[in-house]
Amino acid sequence: MRGVDSDNDSAFMNETMRAHCEEQRLEWTRSRAYKKNDRAWVEQKNGAVVRRLVGYRRLTGLGAAGTLVRLCASARLYINFFQPSFKLKSKQRVGAQALSRTAHAVSRLLASPAFDESVKEELRAQFATLDPVALLKSIRKAQHELATIIDHGLDSQPLANDDVAAFLKSLSTAWRAGEVRPTHRKKPTTPRSWRTRADPFGQSWTMVEGWLAEQPHCTAKELMKRLTLELPDLYPTAAKLRTLQRRVQSWRAEKARTLVLGAISIRSSQHGDRDRELSEMTTSLG
Repeated sequence: MRGVDSDNDSAFMNETMRAHCEEQRLEWTRSRAYKKNDRAWVEQKNGAVVRRLVGYRRLTGLGAAGTLVRLCASARLYINFFQPSFKLKSKQRVGAQALSRTAHAVSRLLASPAFDESVKEELRAQFATLDPVALLKSIRKAQHELATIIDHGLDSQPLANDDVAAFLKSLSTAWRAGEVRPTHRKKPTTPRSWRTRADPFGQSWTMVEGWLAEQPHCTAKELMKRLTLELPDLYPTAAKLRTLQRRVQSWRAEKARTLVLGAISIRSSQHGDRDRELSEMTTSLG
């Protein structure tokens, strides 16, 4: 490691980070503010690696932290040794088809003259001991544990099947069930019947309904203007106009629904009375 190029977050720009870089003799630089492309090669891995493995749901507690450490340990080996990175190795055209080959991170490191041969030998020996299927299985197991912790907030339960051969066989049909990463399961949602913030028109809606009853074609903008004049303490500006527009739209839809359904019920009752009269006349004639 030769240097650190961080963003402008206080998690990096602090005295602790400065002292660490001075102690390790690391070059410490920062990117320009509001220039996200300065860190494009780093930021792209947040989505392609981190979020793809862990998901976007909240993780809390020491149990989740330990599971996340095991997930990162397996993912580091699997991605660096077996997953191709976005660096073109060769390109070959076969007819109208272009075949591209990419190299993984370790192969590029082994081909680089900037590293000692002893380091390369250690990497080759480590590569010979790794099994990509076993690493992928450990990644899926850690994801399953994280998903269980997120959903239930309890200690995770291990996978029922711990056989690598059975896991390898299941990979050929895993795509049929959709997303195979357990951390990407969506939590079931239920309809919400409560408000999360105070109703901005809770004290004035009765007045607005009276105005709408008198002038049904009045627009929400005109109503908002009247509210700012009548209640300047509650509505000093027209900042709540969009909320009022939605409320007026819902009120009109409810009134129209009541009008239509009421006409239908009256019509059906009239038809019912007529049918009863016809049946009575038929009975008396018979």
